[in-house]
Amino acid sequence: MKLTLVLAAFFLALRVWFQVEYKDLIGSWQLTYFEGMQKIVYSQQYQNANPNQRASMDARIKARLENTVYEFMEGNKLKYIDFEDQTIVRKEAEVELSDGDMLLIHDEKGDRLAKIVEFSQDKLILQPISKNATTGKMVFERIKK
Repeated sequence: MKLTLVLAAFFLALRVWFQVEYKDLIGSWQLTYFEGMQKIVYSQQYQNANPNQRASMDARIKARLENTVYEFMEGNKLKYIDFEDQTIVRKEAEVELSDGDMLLIHDEKGDRLAKIVEFSQDKLILQPISKNATTGKMVFERIKK
């Protein structure tokens, strides 16, 4: 019983300690790794592709990583790059941070939810939460100016 109370207090303290404030997110963040893209590399389609097809897939993965930047701004605004029909499109959205680790992004396509799995001054790891839970974690690094 005492051990249960101690553990509960520890996890509650850990949760309070992990609280991220929106002001901590302000700045530009570059996507450096996305588990969803890694799944492509391990897919049968990729593994069975000829060298030209693989090079094309690798180029698309690289372009997606290089062009995915989240810029959190004052006033709970997010500017980001999205891809529509293989075209790079710059977008803006409203952002809410709740419970210190849940990020709700309101854009023209609707609401998207992500859990902040890890946060430091230089690293942000998001786990998108959706019906398609196979998307995987997204790792961002702060862009230093």
